[in-house]
Amino acid sequence: MDSLIYSLNATMPVFLIMVVGWVLKQIGILTDGFVASADKFNFKVTLPLMLFTDLALTDIREMFNGRYALFCAAVTTVMFFGTWIGAKLFIKDKSITGAFVQVCYRSSVAILGIAFITNIYGDPGMAPILIIGCVPLFNIYAVLVLTFEAPEGGERVPLGEHIKRSLINIAKNPIIISIILGVIAAAIGLKLPHIIEKTMTDIGSLASPLTLIAIGAGFEGARAIKKIKPTLIASAVKLVVIPAVFLAVSVKFGWRNQELVALIIMLGSPATPSCYIMAKNMNNDHVLTSSVIVTTTLLSSVTLTFWLFICKYMGYIS
Repeated sequence: MDSLIYSLNATMPVFLIMVVGWVLKQIGILTDGFVASADKFNFKVTLPLMLFTDLALTDIREMFNGRYALFCAAVTTVMFFGTWIGAKLFIKDKSITGAFVQVCYRSSVAILGIAFITNIYGDPGMAPILIIGCVPLFNIYAVLVLTFEAPEGGERVPLGEHIKRSLINIAKNPIIISIILGVIAAAIGLKLPHIIEKTMTDIGSLASPLTLIAIGAGFEGARAIKKIKPTLIASAVKLVVIPAVFLAVSVKFGWRNQELVALIIMLGSPATPSCYIMAKNMNNDHVLTSSVIVTTTLLSSVTLTFWLFICKYMGYIS
């Protein structure tokens, strides 16, 4: 029961902030113009600053675990390509492939990971290493699949052009750039002046609530209902199928306690709000994306609690 209450406390406020955004849009306080500006502001400013400060202020040199980071990277890679191959084989509507793949493998690690582990163990533990191991790849792979699978309006783009576009999009993606700079800053022990650090931290702290409000305000219920089938399938893959497969692999590799809890968050937390920002900015299906974010956020309190309970019951978490 304690795990359920904690999961509800962690996920329901996220869901309710999206509801607030939707209500504010319905009563005319927020407009389509606000949503468009907020999406761009989050993509180019708040999310990059949040990730940079989270990483730059972490003592990576002292706590770095190369084996764990490589394991997270390997799982992320297998998850991504496995989901993409499955989507190519089984999804009939090819226009939703990029959005579908992204919401299936990308989790709210940066938003929920540190909070969850700190609440359970009293310190962030392996969360920063988890972020280093998977979040850069989350974003690189998102750029890759969203570039390759973006609807081309009937135009057939050569493979070489797709690769060129992907590399350009990766190189100029502000989220990826911020992660690289954050890791470098942490590795060299960069100390920013307090005024600069506080300013960047305060702006970065806007990322989560502003993104969630924008998702709620931009949520298109009528169009989302038409995509209920892919929404439910993607949510099941995100919250049930992927955790079931890769938690078994994680246990087999010997991960326990904090390391395993961090992996549960990576595998089983809801689709990250930044999926919506990237899908919309890269001309993919943002309606399906927002629908899956809402659905997985609502259901994840139950599924996360289930995975935590199973691992604790089996003696893998103490």
